[in-house]
Amino acid sequence: MPHHFMPYEVPEQKQVRVIINTDAKCEADDQYAIVHAILSQRLQIKGIIGAHFGTRSDTAMEESYEEVEHVLQLMGMRDQYDVYRGAPHKIPDVRTPVPSEGSELIINEAMKDDPRPLFVTFQGPLTDLASAYLQEPRIADRLIAVWIGGGTYPEGHEEFNLSNDIDAVNVVFNSPIPLWQVPKNVYEMVRVGIAELAVKVRPHGRIGSYLYDYLVNHNMQNGHRPEWPKGETWVLGDSPAVSLLLEEQRFDYEMIEAPNVDADMLYIPKPGNRKIRVYRSVDSRFILEDFYAKLALFALYEKERDSQQRGQ
Repeated sequence: MPHHFMPYEVPEQKQVRVIINTDAKCEADDQYAIVHAILSQRLQIKGIIGAHFGTRSDTAMEESYEEVEHVLQLMGMRDQYDVYRGAPHKIPDVRTPVPSEGSELIINEAMKDDPRPLFVTFQGPLTDLASAYLQEPRIADRLIAVWIGGGTYPEGHEEFNLSNDIDAVNVVFNSPIPLWQVPKNVYEMVRVGIAELAVKVRPHGRIGSYLYDYLVNHNMQNGHRPEWPKGETWVLGDSPAVSLLLEEQRFDYEMIEAPNVDADMLYIPKPGNRKIRVYRSVDSRFILEDFYAKLALFALYEKERDSQQRGQ
């Protein structure tokens, strides 16, 4: 899709194919990452998959699917992107996939003859990647997966995205699929104040207003919880899934032998296992400023588009 609202273009050779896998209805940060990806010209989005978010809801995947459609609708882009349903629940064990539209999309796009690299970003569980790989192991060297999830290295600890499908993580860790992992201590670096969002997000069009209101409502609805949220801040933890495709921060990660993950979500070392890329930091200044700028440019474009339509 041409990004007419950007005052610059990205050379075709610099563009990458992307599939977004998102548990969009789970909290309030997935939506920021989805919008950021759509507004980034380097990313040629081949589909967005609604993902489950564990036992919080029996209809989680369906809710995520509908939320993605809603975000696209607000941006006036519902007809420009295909939305797919992922697995409705985690895989039953490390040998058994849960096939879905989402896993089929990953397989089909990976097997295409396209010179542009394919990235598949996961803002929730790894269910659909594990399923796609169990269905068709040949995808392993035809994509790069980026996962927001997992506890801090070296020990590991409880983490939400990991908790929603531990078996899927073990499938992926023990596969040859190139993986960039952004663990909890790193994704929590993308800290924002709600006042900052009121100034930098809320004024910018229908989608800016929605992103802000949705997050603030979520903040209030969860006000009774003792640990999270904090009250005046939020973590836009899914956004590195976008920013690392724009700038991979090649000095800010380590290559680590992929561990196994036990039932308590602890990392069990597996010497000699293949290596994965584990980030130790992300550039939150770049992530946030790039997002704010693109949102503001899109809002200007939207304003002009609306006034032209009214004048017709």
